[in-house]
Amino acid sequence: MIGERLFHNILLAALMAISVVTFLALSFVSAPYGRHERRGFGKGIGARWGWLIMESPAVLVIALCFVFGDTRASVVSVIFLAMWELHYVQRTFIFPFLMRGGGGQGRPFPLLLVFMAIVFNTLNGYLNGRYLFHFAPAYGAAWLADPRFIVGLALFLAGFVINLHADHVLRHLRAPGESDYKIPRGGLFDYVSSANYLGELVEWTGWAIATWSLPGLAFAVFTAANLIPRARSHHAWYRSRFPDYPKRRKAILPFIY
Repeated sequence: MIGERLFHNILLAALMAISVVTFLALSFVSAPYGRHERRGFGKGIGARWGWLIMESPAVLVIALCFVFGDTRASVVSVIFLAMWELHYVQRTFIFPFLMRGGGGQGRPFPLLLVFMAIVFNTLNGYLNGRYLFHFAPAYGAAWLADPRFIVGLALFLAGFVINLHADHVLRHLRAPGESDYKIPRGGLFDYVSSANYLGELVEWTGWAIATWSLPGLAFAVFTAANLIPRARSHHAWYRSRFPDYPKRRKAILPFIY
């Protein structure tokens, strides 16, 4: 039998490989949900309940890794857990219930994508949680004054705020009863088409720097592999749908891409 550390390393390498495959696949085919919804991907579930179900493992798995880990008394470990849960509790238990429409209705998520997200969130939670709270060299209190932690935490919180603001803008684009898409404006939407995805990129880049870990880096790489092609698809969709779409906007990186 292989040891858990080797098993962990194999899964980590697999996540890196999956990131490459994901980027290549999504560069040619947009994930079939939201505005890119299309037939042929099986049965779906209401977006609200889809989000709740598929994001829940991210909340639970890392918490279990913390509880059964070796560093519960470490203030740095507690902060890492709080950072992670700040994002995922909001994304799992608050964000879906702020969606317009009741009863979990709205544009559905294909059940296949929900299943794939469950697998990813379980894998990612285990890789990050088990490393931080068991395999990693001890993060002493001195880590709180390390420039990597300070910069990483600042980026993580900045990305979280960007994400919250972008979600607020998108939720309030349409008046009650309206169904047509509109051009989002305000905040970083004045510079990019997918300010919400930019927020996620900033968050998990910050996480990778703050933890200074390979699992954190793998998560940031996967986030980029998943969201950059989707942001590009959003950008092309906006430009094709709205003749007056702002020409200076980029897809996801202000002034760059």
